[in-house]
Amino acid sequence: MAIQPDMIGIVVSDMAAALAFYRLLGLDIPSGQENEPHAEVTTPNGYRIAWDSEQLMRDISPNWQAPVGQRVALAFKCDSPAEVDALYSQIVAAGYSGHKEPWDAFWGQRYAQVADPDGTVIDLFAAL
Repeated sequence: MAIQPDMIGIVVSDMAAALAFYRLLGLDIPSGQENEPHAEVTTPNGYRIAWDSEQLMRDISPNWQAPVGQRVALAFKCDSPAEVDALYSQIVAAGYSGHKEPWDAFWGQRYAQVADPDGTVIDLFAAL
């Protein structure tokens, strides 16, 4: 049997806030999942991304503790450097935290970082 990566899971403290944020990143998350303990979506390129509430984690594992610090890196590819700038501005204007304003990275990409409602840093990038 071949083992392959299938899903990225994110634990969230507020499902509705998390899903609203990730919808701004273009994920087509069906409505009606805001009060569920688990939500997931399959992206057009085949990745599954899932969100689980902290309470669900405690139900599964009573000794579960909320992590401290950044443990997951998620990067969203944009079509152009201008789209990186526009998406960063849209996310910040919607009330979310900008972590690092757009810049031209030495590795040849326009890059920016925003934070989701739980503080997970999300990278936005496009080729220069």
